[in-house]
Amino acid sequence: MGIHVIKMPDIGEGIAEVELVAWNVKVGDVITEDQVMADVMTDKATIEIPSPVNGKVLALGGAAGQVMAVGSELIRIEVEGAGNVDANTAAAPVAVAAPIAAPAPVVVEKPNPAPAVVSKSINAITPSKAAASAPAAARSNGEKPIASPAVRRRAWDLGVELQFVAGTGAAGRITHEDLDAFVARGSTPIANVSSGYRELHEETAIPVIGLRRKIAQKMQDAKRRIPHFSYVEEVDVTELEALRTQLNQKYGKERGKLSLLPLLMRAVVLAVRDYPQINARYDDEAGVVTQFAAVHLGIAAQTPAGLMVPVVRHAEARDLWGNANEMGRLAEAARIGKATREELSGSTITISSLGALGGIVSTPVINSPEVAIIGVNKMVERPMIRNGQVVARKMMNLSSSFDHRVVDGMDAAQFIQTIRGYLECPATLFID
Repeated sequence: MGIHVIKMPDIGEGIAEVELVAWNVKVGDVITEDQVMADVMTDKATIEIPSPVNGKVLALGGAAGQVMAVGSELIRIEVEGAGNVDANTAAAPVAVAAPIAAPAPVVVEKPNPAPAVVSKSINAITPSKAAASAPAAARSNGEKPIASPAVRRRAWDLGVELQFVAGTGAAGRITHEDLDAFVARGSTPIANVSSGYRELHEETAIPVIGLRRKIAQKMQDAKRRIPHFSYVEEVDVTELEALRTQLNQKYGKERGKLSLLPLLMRAVVLAVRDYPQINARYDDEAGVVTQFAAVHLGIAAQTPAGLMVPVVRHAEARDLWGNANEMGRLAEAARIGKATREELSGSTITISSLGALGGIVSTPVINSPEVAIIGVNKMVERPMIRNGQVVARKMMNLSSSFDHRVVDGMDAAQFIQTIRGYLECPATLFID
């Protein structure tokens, strides 16, 4: 028997390190050739690492969430024959000798806070008054406690519910001495105790690893390096919606139903012809802006694993249904975690839409190294004035962000106004 050491493979594209997202095997497992051992993540995609040999897992070289250098030891497998390391190398310890799964959320139970400390000194209480204020049901349900405004204010500050404080004053009035005695006994039920509510003190620590860590790093880098500015414009999409409805009624069964996004994609394709500086990427280290004739549209998509941006390549060469079908295919691949690196990279401009949850205004973060992102807010029907008459119109805001280093405010405004023109007169979407 020998030992076969598998090292972190070179993924290509100059990548020097990757994050170990998950193990699919554990120490003691018998695995076969081509069986997936681990999932690793680059800046662009999750990649499965298969086993090149048959054998038994002896040790794992890293924990989920760990960033590992290309060429570092990933796993050791006992194999038939001599293996690929000599006895001395085989005896060397590895980083992790037992399987480590993704760190589980840690729940910390905090002790109940200590009773509130009375800020005012507590006056001495005579035995007669102490007996009179012995803990008991101060009053029946529904009976309001009697107390002066000063006592009520102090009880509020202390977090004491007066309903539970026995009063020794005239007609059961609660005095400052009653409140002092109540707090001194440690009897400090707070508001809402009678309703059955209770304080919660659990804390859950969730490790940020895998795709969520990549998203966090990418967003942080984009906001740190790119001076964003946002531009918001409302668009009357009444005619656009009417056209979409007609197209779906006529062609929906044969070609599939259209959402609003393919129409917006078409408008973006046409608008960047006049504003090529917006269909671009900016390499700020080299100081070079690259403008593209091709329109590779990134479509921000929420998946169970987090935010991904699959790319509809050459959107300029597809019709409405071609873009819709490709967008649907990519969104499904991203949702189930099967999107490739090529399908998640290379965009030249991005569209971000939350659909019905789109709100009124948003400030989307640019998908670096692009220089613009088009945010789509929800569509609402509102009263508008047209030709002196109040009429119901379907309105939608576009909230877009631009890189102010390379895109001037006037260019951004004119670009969005051009998109607005196409959407408000949808027949122009089909005129080249």
